[in-house]
Amino acid sequence: MHRSKISAGLLALALAGCGSAPAPDAAGPETVDIREEAPASVKAQGGGDAKPGEAIAVSAANGPRIAYVYEYGYRLAAERIAEVQRSQADLCEKQGPQVCRILDMKQNGSEGRYAAGSLALAVAAPRARAFGAELGKLAGNAGGTQVSSAISGEDLSKQIVDTEARLRARTVLRDRLMEVLATRKGTVAELVEAERGVAQVNEEIDEARSWLTEMQGRVNFSRVNLSYEAGSPSDGGFLSPIRSALGNVSTVLGTIFAVVIMLTAIAVPLGLIGLAIRWAILNWRKRFGAKD
Repeated sequence: MHRSKISAGLLALALAGCGSAPAPDAAGPETVDIREEAPASVKAQGGGDAKPGEAIAVSAANGPRIAYVYEYGYRLAAERIAEVQRSQADLCEKQGPQVCRILDMKQNGSEGRYAAGSLALAVAAPRARAFGAELGKLAGNAGGTQVSSAISGEDLSKQIVDTEARLRARTVLRDRLMEVLATRKGTVAELVEAERGVAQVNEEIDEARSWLTEMQGRVNFSRVNLSYEAGSPSDGGFLSPIRSALGNVSTVLGTIFAVVIMLTAIAVPLGLIGLAIRWAILNWRKRFGAKD
């Protein structure tokens, strides 16, 4: 808010210094309006009034703009996780970057019967739900079972409309400040302040564009998170306690070996120092004993 007041005051001051005292019916500064414009939904109804200097046009869509996130969890054999993960990633790549993009892909090495993995995709919003069903079929063909699913959404309509309105207002202010600098009218101090104002407004415009692009991307591409897991080693049964005991034995043996290594690393230098001290004492006694 403080930065907006500075820019508005700078514009009024610069425009006021561009000419001599005008008549009341032709007062230039009084015709300047740098208030925030109407929301995007209202602006879109008024037709194409956007100026050429505006880099991002206001969307005419009046519906809510929601960023959806789809979550799917699959349970399948440990040795099939990597296969299913690759097949689902390949299916995404076949759709092309305009429909599906791979965001993240992870896999934990299998240990016995246990393994896990994850895959994050960005899918075009109109196809996201149907594409999730296609991914589920691939897991089912490999003997997997869908054990969890969830859909969540965040309504970004107000944030997008507010950001678009702010971007338009900042763009208009920047263009008017550039006109003031182009005329080269006013004092040196006023021109310097105008240049600073342009830099400040450009920074605000870049920030608004970045934030608007990020939000529109979240609306246009829904995030699809896939998780894979196999049976845990402690699933039960006769061999489950044995596997647990063997796992604990290996942990205990590893801890014992680690302690032995640490003690050896400490005892060897101390033992050498003790032997050196003992040898020095014996040598000293022999010398003084011979003299006596």
